[in-house]
Amino acid sequence: MNFREDELIAYLASFVWPFMRVSAMFISIPVLSVKAVPARLRVMLSLLITFVIMPTLPAMPAIDLFSSQGWLVTIHQLMLGISTGFILQMVFSIMLFAGQTIAYGMGLGFASMVDPATGVQTPVIAQLFVIASSLLFLAVDGHLLLIEMIAQSFTTLPVTTGSLDKAGLWGMITWSSQIFAGGVLLALPVMATLLFVNISFGIASKAAPQLQLFGVGFPITILLGMLLIWIGLSTMLEGFADKLHEGFILISQLLRIS
Repeated sequence: MNFREDELIAYLASFVWPFMRVSAMFISIPVLSVKAVPARLRVMLSLLITFVIMPTLPAMPAIDLFSSQGWLVTIHQLMLGISTGFILQMVFSIMLFAGQTIAYGMGLGFASMVDPATGVQTPVIAQLFVIASSLLFLAVDGHLLLIEMIAQSFTTLPVTTGSLDKAGLWGMITWSSQIFAGGVLLALPVMATLLFVNISFGIASKAAPQLQLFGVGFPITILLGMLLIWIGLSTMLEGFADKLHEGFILISQLLRIS
């Protein structure tokens, strides 16, 4: 069998460009992008998914893979894959921000551990929220839905140099405000209750300084915060599910999936 050089490069491009989009998605997707998941596993999943969807993909553009325009196409595929996972990272950051806010209100801001996703110190309460949201994400097959959407994107957004437009980037920037607004909204019931408790301790300590209520109030605040988290965790997860739905809608708009 005889193959010309241009045919081999075209066949290689038909695999490399989809692989770049899929693998970039696995770099930034929540849960699967943590350090606990080996990089080899993510590469193997990317290769497997690319091999499965290759027969269903539309024709690749007639662009030399190693030309300047070919490198530009590669960069666009990487940006598109990273953007899809980054949107879900913003959704998970809502729960992380809510957990940090509650932890500081309880006085447990000093109790921190390394976040496996970001590698920085975060409060333990925030880690509890992230673990709960990760389990919910896997329970509703969010990772499978994202893989399905990235596979459909090759039909709605073919491999070209203009895959990611300014409107999609601006939509991501605009939606990023939900990290703070959504996090405060989820943590607001616990924050408000703890605020009133601290105000009552402050008034009692001012009225009777010899009681030293702040020494007693610290463990009471922690216990009350844990009780409120236990009561309201299901409601917080419902709010996270709504934000997750909004995140998938934003991804569908970015990928132009109807």
